Amino acid sequence: MPEKSGPDQSSLDLRDAGPAHWEAFVELMGPKKGGSGGCWCMLWRLDRKAFDAGKGDANRDAMRALFDGDPPGILAFDGDRAVGWCAIAPRPAYPYLDRSRLFKPLDDLAVWSVSCLTVAKSHRRQGLSVTLLEGAADFVRRRGGPAVEGYPVDPAVPNYPAVYAWTGLAESFRRAGYEEVARPSETRPIMRRMLA
Repeated sequence: MPEKSGPDQSSLDLRDAGPAHWEAFVELMGPKKGGSGGCWCMLWRLDRKAFDAGKGDANRDAMRALFDGDPPGILAFDGDRAVGWCAIAPRPAYPYLDRSRLFKPLDDLAVWSVSCLTVAKSHRRQGLSVTLLEGAADFVRRRGGPAVEGYPVDPAVPNYPAVYAWTGLAESFRRAGYEEVARPSETRPIMRRMLA
């Protein structure tokens, strides 16, 4: 499901996530639901038992601690409102990837991984995911990383529900300059963008 072109993306401002942006992140994720069912973007960062036990407040507190340290991703702002989020970190920060049968490391390259893309309903289907993925590449480049990769869905049906596309859509990755380097299942490619 390709994104439609929309308003001028130049009015958007990409910022590294940090303490000053916490409340804007909370508003984007939904103060009560925290993304999807209390995830707070911690699913890939914790083992399953810790994640399930922490749904809600504990996961929120864990993400807040990340905001107080090295940026755990980037936020897209439209004025003072956060309208997009891209979680990005070195692959070892996501133990889920090592547990996944689909997303085992392809090689020894020290890749950074995009684990989540969230776009406010008001800004969906306007190309913001592409902007965030381009921003993710810049974020990694500024930190000396050699490559960034993601694990999007490549749905076989049109109008794929956004709630199930939290890792992003393959078409958005393609438009942001990522190339498919593996396809461990019919609808789940691994997309990578080399930075050096």
